[in-house]
Amino acid sequence: MINKRLLIKNLLAHNDENSFYDKKRKIDISQKEGKAKFLKHICALSNSNPKNNSYIVIGVDDEDNKIWGVDFFDDSKIQNLINAYLTNPPIVQYENIPFPHLPDNKVVGLVTIRPIGKITSLRKNIWKYYGGSVFFREGSMSMPKVFDVEIKDVNSKIVEAIEHHSQNNIEYTLDGVFDFMNKRKDYNPQYKVFKEYFVLCWSGKKKTVKEEIFFSRVDIELVNEQVRIFFSNLDEVSISYDDSSFKIIEYVKLGLQNSYRYYPLEETLISFEDNANYNIDAKLLFQPPQFDKKVLHHIYNTNNTLLTKLKKGLTLTPNELADLRNLPETYLICYLNLFHNAIDKLNEAKPYLRQYSESIYDSYKDAMRILRKVKYS
Repeated sequence: MINKRLLIKNLLAHNDENSFYDKKRKIDISQKEGKAKFLKHICALSNSNPKNNSYIVIGVDDEDNKIWGVDFFDDSKIQNLINAYLTNPPIVQYENIPFPHLPDNKVVGLVTIRPIGKITSLRKNIWKYYGGSVFFREGSMSMPKVFDVEIKDVNSKIVEAIEHHSQNNIEYTLDGVFDFMNKRKDYNPQYKVFKEYFVLCWSGKKKTVKEEIFFSRVDIELVNEQVRIFFSNLDEVSISYDDSSFKIIEYVKLGLQNSYRYYPLEETLISFEDNANYNIDAKLLFQPPQFDKKVLHHIYNTNNTLLTKLKKGLTLTPNELADLRNLPETYLICYLNLFHNAIDKLNEAKPYLRQYSESIYDSYKDAMRILRKVKYS
């Protein structure tokens, strides 16, 4: 089993970006340009490595390899995005890898690309790239290319050696367990060994509601691979497990006019097998709450007025500031109730929310995370 933190270190130590790995300070697949560039790199790396894995490391400085980290990214539907835009899509996995020196809310993103042995191309137009385009990796650049000869396998032995030197061992596993238990000691850290091989650590702030147990500030890691499987400062989560599986149900808090309730968003089931393999299956549970259209029209117009004031740099009243704190969530609710332009408005508000308040910007990111899960299901 590969220790993904060690794999990232070995990739970064291997000279610079090349035809089997790329590194990015960040990616943004919520915008068309960022989505197009991400798909281009996936396409190029898959085509350039027909017989071995290739990788994208996210949260690392291009110049000096400094590890800055990025926000935790839930990838459960990213394969749906790949399948929607690419012909002969590779198998793509996005994993969140914690590093000891990073803040709790930051990880390094690791994208693993497994080709299927066929030329990958864009299925349809996106941004400035045309449907049918084929990309190939030349050094650190992803370039359009016409393929008229068989692709040479030049990287398999190098990648195999890097992956071999990134194998986990009992020392890494024990260190990972102790690190987690010490770091999360304020939130009831626990661990369990599944199938005598897998070690899963989790923690959370526990509360009981009508005899049901929920957790907030949840952190879950598969220590064998140094992969963070779940992280949230905000949502309510229920956890259950048996000898061969671990189940997480995530809830989101939504509502209007100080009336809120928790809605089940997604179920994640980790199944451990006897042959030292495991599977993670995510199932969307979310049913968008429906609200009175007259109330929503009023809230939508209020949000648009707030957005205009933000753009003009005008001072907000105390009541407007209270509405601004709810703006990401209420724009999301409007969109889920068929106000189709609400998400465009929320995207317009992004830079102003970032400048105004970190907590409001966190609410924006949470709204976009929910939208991403719903959109690609």
